[in-house]
Amino acid sequence: MASNSLDMLVDLYQPIIKELDTPFEIVRVLSPSSDKVLDFIGTHFSKGWLSEAKAGLYKNHPTCFIARDDSKIIGFACYDATAKAYFGPTGVDEVYRGKGIGKALLLKCLVSMKEEGYGYAIIGGVEPKNWPFYEKVSGAVPIQNSKKIYQRMV
Repeated sequence: MASNSLDMLVDLYQPIIKELDTPFEIVRVLSPSSDKVLDFIGTHFSKGWLSEAKAGLYKNHPTCFIARDDSKIIGFACYDATAKAYFGPTGVDEVYRGKGIGKALLLKCLVSMKEEGYGYAIIGGVEPKNWPFYEKVSGAVPIQNSKKIYQRMV
C-alpha cells in the first residue's frame, strides 16, 4: 500500500448513492459460490485481497457482490471485510474494465450498507491516482490524517 494513500469517507445519504443500471448482472455472493469467487480473485488480484475477501465471503449473509457476464465472474466487491463500515476490496477483470462494472459494484455495496443502517462508509487506503474515481462516483472525500487500518498488516 502506498505511503501517501488515505482513507476516504462517503456520505451514504447523498442522492448519488443509488443502484446503477448495468448490462451485467450484479449479485450478492451465495456461500456455496465462495470458492469460485476466491479462484477469480486469486487469478486476477493479490493474495492480500484474497485474504480480505474471505472475511466478507464467510459470513451467513456474505458482504461480497460479484458481476457476471452470463455465468462468468468478471468483477467483485466486498464491504465489512477488513473492518466495519469499510468498502473493499474490489476489482474487475482487465478485459472488462472501462464498462462501468467497478462503478456498479461500488454503488451496489454502498446501497447495501445504507440499507443495513450505515450513515457513512470508509474506502480504505486509496492511492491518490484513484481519488478522482471515488470522488466522482460516490462523492468520497479523503480523510486527512486517517489512521490507515492497513498499517497493522504483517
